[in-house]
Amino acid sequence: MYLTFYQLREEPFRLTPDPRFLQLAEPHRDALLALTQGVIDRKGLLVLSGPVGTGKTTVLNSLLSVLTRRYAQLPTALIVNPRLNRDELLEALLLEFEVPGVFSSKPCRLAALQRMMFSAGKNGGTCVLIVDEAHLLTSDVLEEIRLLMNADSHDGKPLQVVLCGQPEITVLLDDTRNKALHQRIALRVSLRELSRSETRAYVTERLRIAGREETGPFTSSAYDRVYEFSRGVPRLINILCDTCLQIGCQTAEPQIGEPIVEEASIRHELEPTGWLQNENNRRFFLHGMVPRQQ
Repeated sequence: MYLTFYQLREEPFRLTPDPRFLQLAEPHRDALLALTQGVIDRKGLLVLSGPVGTGKTTVLNSLLSVLTRRYAQLPTALIVNPRLNRDELLEALLLEFEVPGVFSSKPCRLAALQRMMFSAGKNGGTCVLIVDEAHLLTSDVLEEIRLLMNADSHDGKPLQVVLCGQPEITVLLDDTRNKALHQRIALRVSLRELSRSETRAYVTERLRIAGREETGPFTSSAYDRVYEFSRGVPRLINILCDTCLQIGCQTAEPQIGEPIVEEASIRHELEPTGWLQNENNRRFFLHGMVPRQQ
């Protein structure tokens, strides 16, 4: 393992969505603040979108962490596999919200969920439903979610819904079949890839959290190459940097330079931003030879 070699307490580039390693670059900071405020203000329906690997699930886990710290008794439900029909959704919500009892029919399930929501509202709280990978939801299930949100009271909206998904979720919600739900969207938040400077800050902050007290092992030019090969996508940054540390440890290199980043990118078949537009460069890359850029 490279932990001892690079003076780290734990792996800094795990792919698990650990809120401790949330590096609040501008897009993530803005998304987390907006979603938190939207839930607190009981806006109703909130939508978070972003390309694959940009950190949506990490933001969701951080949102849950913030909300549960602020509201100890806040009922929350997190749906991570949205491939459900309408009845399965209700069953999943009863389990996630930890509603006690056995409910043999749909009216009983709906009544139990409504009692739970109104009870939370009377106590000054609210219920939060978060659906990850929401771009995979069917229109039928989206309609069921809309109907659950109809349970408004004079105290406000007792159910806050956060739909999180890839950019396709915009197309899904814009579909005429989902017009009624589309009109309920109170807030849209989107994530983007990190910039060059944000990529460097992301890497250095994760190394610091993992225990690296002195200057990180990556050289300045290596940071640039990490950005070029990862295109600023946090998941790809994690994969690339973890492999760099493995290679550096295996070769006993105290510093991670461009050659190590390039070797790591070849292992994962990552192409540098814009560089592959040149056909000669593409041929070199596909044969495992990556000439250093001039």
